[in-house]
Amino acid sequence: MASGPSALSIHALRLGPGQEILSSLVSFVEERRMKAPFILTCVGSVTKAMLRLANASARNTNEVIRLEGPFEIVSLVGTLNKEAHLHICLADRTGATVGGHVLGDLQVFTTAEIVLGEAADLQFSREMDDRTGFPELVVTSCMDRA
Repeated sequence: MASGPSALSIHALRLGPGQEILSSLVSFVEERRMKAPFILTCVGSVTKAMLRLANASARNTNEVIRLEGPFEIVSLVGTLNKEAHLHICLADRTGATVGGHVLGDLQVFTTAEIVLGEAADLQFSREMDDRTGFPELVVTSCMDRA
């Protein structure tokens, strides 16, 4: 479902060495009762990551890699509701990159500087999609409920 324009709020945070990015972001969103949050940008580094690769399916979800770093965060994107959907691209010390769906264990090495956006007039949720076999994004306009 597409939605119309929405007002935008900006939130920023910095995570330090040893903090886990995914759980920290979920906590940040829950504490502020954010309804439609998403990642605008992130720079930093991690020592660990657990990612699901692109060839995973609902029937074959075990295409998982566990990385031990250090790795630079080249990109981190996604939506952050109770069932966050994040993708990350990481670069190793040679510049080689790897990316995938974040499952967790994103442990900060030096820093993670993260800027979040929140669409004020929307709400994000997830519902199982029989076509994909995964819980997929559902966008609801808060205006429709008023």
